[in-house]
Amino acid sequence: MALAKERLWKVYRDMVLIRRFEEEVEKYAQNGTIPGFIHLSIGQEAAQAGVVEALKYTDYKFPDHRGHGAIVLSSPPERRKNCMSEIFAKETGVNHGRGGSMHVNDLEARNMGFNGIQGSTVVTALGTAFDSYYRKANKMAGWEDENKDLDVTAVFMGDGTLGEGTCHESMNLAATWKLPLIYCLINNHYAISTHYTESHPQKELKTWGEGYEVPSYRVDGNDIEAVIEITEEAAERARKGKGPTLIEFMTYRWQGHFSGDPAAYRPDGELEKWQANCPLLLAKKKLMEVHGYSKEEIDAVHAEVEEKIQGYVKFSLESPSPKAEDAVKHVYMDRVVEGR
Repeated sequence: MALAKERLWKVYRDMVLIRRFEEEVEKYAQNGTIPGFIHLSIGQEAAQAGVVEALKYTDYKFPDHRGHGAIVLSSPPERRKNCMSEIFAKETGVNHGRGGSMHVNDLEARNMGFNGIQGSTVVTALGTAFDSYYRKANKMAGWEDENKDLDVTAVFMGDGTLGEGTCHESMNLAATWKLPLIYCLINNHYAISTHYTESHPQKELKTWGEGYEVPSYRVDGNDIEAVIEITEEAAERARKGKGPTLIEFMTYRWQGHFSGDPAAYRPDGELEKWQANCPLLLAKKKLMEVHGYSKEEIDAVHAEVEEKIQGYVKFSLESPSPKAEDAVKHVYMDRVVEGR
């Protein structure tokens, strides 16, 4: 599918935003300003920007531990600075500094967040998917119209996560009940330091879904147009009550497993090969060669994004840290918890 020039222009800007957002996060993680481990998705921006673009704001998104891009793009523009200040562990963060890099959620935007248990979100994603199905089946509030589409749930996971038994359980239930769920398998080739071919017998991981009669596809995860096309098809299928889809997005992370990992396990030349297939470069080439955008127009987009990112950084650096005496605030629901 070829995107209209205006839409390709828009998602190119989204990918540039993700790239610069994460580059700044890495910079401040390495100088000690940001606490904790940081997992980056630099090099695989299309597999996040394309999925979010294909979904509606009211669809549920479950990012993975490498999900800054999906998190930022899911939130409305006025709250994106709060996503960054959350990673900086500041009170102005979308979770008041309690979540950090791996646990950012924004329920208003239906970004349901991640946690440190690999494979857990493929199970919890069943909850929102079942809720959509159940509400329509029982004609609950808002479902008076028989033709109203279901809200879709998209859950991101990596090639390493696919080996968890919870993935089998999730796909079995989603397929049996025809839940409106999209499994977004981001195959960036490595689970920490293990290449996916060393931990899976399948040549194509998407065949996992076929065992549960789930329509399954493998696409170039660096091609933003291919990502949007297949995700829109899966979303349309889910909205009409036809069940889940598994999509294997073939991509690559440029950094190691976490910021600071030297990634010595990668063979010589592999990184350079994938950098030549950069999703931003591919989209930029098409914008210029097919749609006639000039270098000056492309540069203007980068300047516009840079101004936004530096605004996010300034906001994060200047925001206050949470107060120690408020440590249990925003943690427990409808309970008074005494601090020690």
